[in-house]
Amino acid sequence: MSTSPIYAKRRAAIARALKAAGGGIAVLPTAPEVQRNRDSDFPYRHDSYFYYLTGFSEPESWLVIEATGKTAKSTLFCRPKDLEREIWDGIRLGPKAAPSQLGIDAAFSVDTLDEKMPELLANQNAVWFPFATHKGLETQIDGWLNTVRARVRLGAECPQSQHDLCKLLDEMRLLKDSHEIAILRRAGRISAAAHVRAMQTSATMLRDGVKGGLREYHLEAELLHEFRRHGSQFPAYTSIVAAGANACILHYRAGDTELKPGQLCLIDAACELDGYASDITRTFPANGKFTPAQRRLYDIVVAAQEAAIQVTRPGKRFTDPHEAATRVLIEGMLETGLLPKAKHGKVDDVLESGAYRQFYMHRTGHWMGMDVHDCGDYTEPTAKPREEKDALGQTVMRKPSRILKPGMVLTIEPGLYVRPGKNVPREFWNIGIRVEDDALVNAKGCELMTRDVPVDAAEIEALMRE
Repeated sequence: MSTSPIYAKRRAAIARALKAAGGGIAVLPTAPEVQRNRDSDFPYRHDSYFYYLTGFSEPESWLVIEATGKTAKSTLFCRPKDLEREIWDGIRLGPKAAPSQLGIDAAFSVDTLDEKMPELLANQNAVWFPFATHKGLETQIDGWLNTVRARVRLGAECPQSQHDLCKLLDEMRLLKDSHEIAILRRAGRISAAAHVRAMQTSATMLRDGVKGGLREYHLEAELLHEFRRHGSQFPAYTSIVAAGANACILHYRAGDTELKPGQLCLIDAACELDGYASDITRTFPANGKFTPAQRRLYDIVVAAQEAAIQVTRPGKRFTDPHEAATRVLIEGMLETGLLPKAKHGKVDDVLESGAYRQFYMHRTGHWMGMDVHDCGDYTEPTAKPREEKDALGQTVMRKPSRILKPGMVLTIEPGLYVRPGKNVPREFWNIGIRVEDDALVNAKGCELMTRDVPVDAAEIEALMRE
């Protein structure tokens, strides 16, 4: 919770966008509390859109922004002060303190929401709210609008149109401001330190021969400890700690599989800090030394990532890093015999056939910010659709990919995943490798915010010897 003018500036930007669209009122709830089981809730996490405009993290809260004519007004509905509940659940800000603390114009108890919302909705041109993100919200708003319609004879006018507020907010959130970038950088440093800790713990525990063996959950515990030790509130997503063949399962969760010398370990894990995510993947030898086959594939993935990094710059399109990385990965598949040249031909032939998807089946990146898979269109909003091939090779009409601009943040994460199979060289069986960093597009190209943990194979081996 902050008195920073950053949130007021964002609310003013949304008000301007509403006015440009003809005026109206925006209604935005935060996330509900979710019960885990009997008498126990999941740890509470606010709604990202709501927090983006308020910096307020209490549940049962709503933000209303009115933008009519030359005026704009923000109103907060929040939990009232309740000394008895505060003994159990913590101190509440309360409506009385909210205007001065949050820089909003007015605040009321959430208990008055159903009473006051019809008054606020009356005589507005349009109502904006997030579509398909809050279960029951559309029905709730329809109920308030019906109350307004019942007052038409008294002179009240009901909004004539409804619009998706996410459309406006997504465009704002896609370009990060200096406040957001500072948090993202720190989150990246914390997450990188956790990966370093996990790598070194792996080498140490295998060297010392810990009773019961080194398990995936041991490394997950080291990650979580490092996140929290530096002030992170949550993991940004469920941590992937995958030993050996488990690394070929893209969304594998850390389990109890034992890590053994000669195996690779893939860790995809990162923290959330002050509402912003980071996202790192590293693959390393459990005992600190790559085998020749592992090193051969690992260097291909690193080269693919470097090719993607080189085209992550203003003016390029979002798909350019994926295409650059994929070409390098295909070259590696052909050179190592994962895809026999006699059968599959050259790089362009493999791109056309899609045969590479046996070993590389995901995209090379995604937007990142408050959500680890952050909001924002992946196509250019104002462009006209054109013919192109989809993932299955079929012709479809699509808008061209988004043009990268300074302030955008995306991940760069190529990989190779080799399951046992006919005509697949046995030396590569059960090797899964992914390398992922968070890239901030800037005027010169991009800044990798997560490189405090090494990527180069020799540097990883040196780190794990320490």
